[in-house]
Amino acid sequence: MKKTLSRRARVAAGGAVLAAVAAGTFGTVAANASAPEAAPAAAAAPAVAGKRDTTTSTHLTADAATEAAQAALRAAGKEGQRITVAVVDRNGNTIVTLRGDGAGPQSYESAERKAYTAVSWNAPTSELEGRLENAPNLKDIPGTLFLGGGVPVTAGKAPIAGIGVAGAPSGTLDEKFARAGAAALD
Repeated sequence: MKKTLSRRARVAAGGAVLAAVAAGTFGTVAANASAPEAAPAAAAAPAVAGKRDTTTSTHLTADAATEAAQAALRAAGKEGQRITVAVVDRNGNTIVTLRGDGAGPQSYESAERKAYTAVSWNAPTSELEGRLENAPNLKDIPGTLFLGGGVPVTAGKAPIAGIGVAGAPSGTLDEKFARAGAAALD
């Protein structure tokens, strides 16, 4: 005699079979996903640059940049000026920016751009202002600002950093404070 399962029993049995198949498939996929890949037959040797293919450069430390920025802020404070000072590395990347109490909001970006300009041309930005007469398109170079207040920092005559100050009533004062920052590095 053949037993007939109820509909409910058939659905339950079918669900159990599907669950078992799914678990087996998932287990296989999971096992394959966690299995380590075979190592390549031969690992490629890393490329090695020769001595003549590289250069060495000198960089201002973060501590020295902070010391210079603080010296510029102190010099400005003695004269009652509210400034922002920025120090950038040889590549124009900002190392430190200190916004003095009460410095205007525009001074932050201006200080960074003056520092960038000074290190890029290895010259004080007050000297570079005069170049605009003969080459007015210089002012269109992104990130630059040809106003007094930026001075380069050098090591062995090579520029390694720039100090930019903004916020005083004139570029002459800004540059005076930037020079005070640079003097702190001697």
